Amino acid sequence: MQRDKLRYGEMAARGGKAALTREGRDGYFADRDQDRKGAGATRPGSRFDSQTRLLLLVNALFGAANALSGTFVNVYLWKAKSDFALIGWFAFAHQVTMALTFWAAGKWVKEHNKMNSLRLGVAISAVFYTIVLVLQQQAVHYVWLLGAVQGLSSGFFWLAFNVVYFEVTSPENRDRFNGWAGLLGSGIGMIAPWISGWLITGMPGTNGYRLIFAISLGVFVVGVVFSFFLKKRKVPGTYEWAHGYRTLAQRRGPWKTVFGALVAQGIREGVFGFLIGLMVYIATSNEMKIGNFSLITSAVALFSFYAVGKWLKPAYRKGGMIVGVLAMILVIVPFFWQVSYATLLVFGIGTALFIPLYTVPMTSSVFDIIGQDRESAEHRVEYVVLRELGLNFGRMLGTLAFIAVVSWSTAPHVINWLLLGIGSSPLLVWLLMRNKLVPVQFGKSR
Repeated sequence: MQRDKLRYGEMAARGGKAALTREGRDGYFADRDQDRKGAGATRPGSRFDSQTRLLLLVNALFGAANALSGTFVNVYLWKAKSDFALIGWFAFAHQVTMALTFWAAGKWVKEHNKMNSLRLGVAISAVFYTIVLVLQQQAVHYVWLLGAVQGLSSGFFWLAFNVVYFEVTSPENRDRFNGWAGLLGSGIGMIAPWISGWLITGMPGTNGYRLIFAISLGVFVVGVVFSFFLKKRKVPGTYEWAHGYRTLAQRRGPWKTVFGALVAQGIREGVFGFLIGLMVYIATSNEMKIGNFSLITSAVALFSFYAVGKWLKPAYRKGGMIVGVLAMILVIVPFFWQVSYATLLVFGIGTALFIPLYTVPMTSSVFDIIGQDRESAEHRVEYVVLRELGLNFGRMLGTLAFIAVVSWSTAPHVINWLLLGIGSSPLLVWLLMRNKLVPVQFGKSR
């Protein structure tokens, strides 16, 4: 198969032909091949080595801490002041700070120790929950500060994580890694929010909130400890601040289209990421219902991510992705009948069932493009920054649209049309990416 012929290797000097020899590998290519040899892989790239498994564990710990408290931070703020726009500004502060952190921290990640960036991201998350614990009910007056701290955490963590993810995976196992990451995330999403909801509803006042924020802080500390076992790989060259701009200015190449798709992807993420859990609380006035919602939808996602990670091959990405996109749009329609716990469950289950068909091909394809040749791979930090800037620009656009609409009206039919419009952005993602979803041999354009 075509994907089995892919190799990371040297490009002939600007000649466009790939030299697929072992002698041509150097830098991180050699490091990764050595890791796999040590792990005893019989097919390079087909199995997970110890570094890949460790990265999955660190990701799972970071996800667990956020799953325990992430959704409930918005509910905590909503209970103090029931204001959609306030929640939107909290998310917007997070997104702006995260984008700036990605761009500024790129130099540190490329030229120094990216693992310290990952650890700092986890540590700042612990600081965020410490601030929430200290401020308690006064936190609602500091949403810009809280959003900025959370944005710093996300920026430092995900920049380093995505660079390491690129280094320890390949086109042969990237879909599988994303499937496993989704599988673990779904398992955590089943248990952690349910525990949080149970603790919050079972304890008087805001004691439950303080407890889950404290537990999240402890899990972040454990994540930092495990991160010290991840191997540091040297990234060649110096950080080029304007590399992303020059890439987008090129007339030829895939990145103009890819960047547009990333912006479109971020539009949905920016709003649905904070709004759905809050809608469950508004519909039920019960934190335990949020836990049950997460338990049910994450159980479905666990199955679907496992299936996609196991059976979705690169050749099937295009067809699988459009099926996922159309289903994700269709499940919004029941809200026009009634926004209730039942219709939210229909939405949640439908999304959990089909979203892996959308996210796994998109994520894998973008990183395949980053690794299409040696020169591109050596600028992997700059390309990861460009990817994240695209996503965050989209998130900011979506959130600003949300704030503008809810500042004008919070009538149910207005919110429903807003959700349908924002929730249809994955269709634009597919239209832009449909011809870039299958890896190609080095030296050939997409």
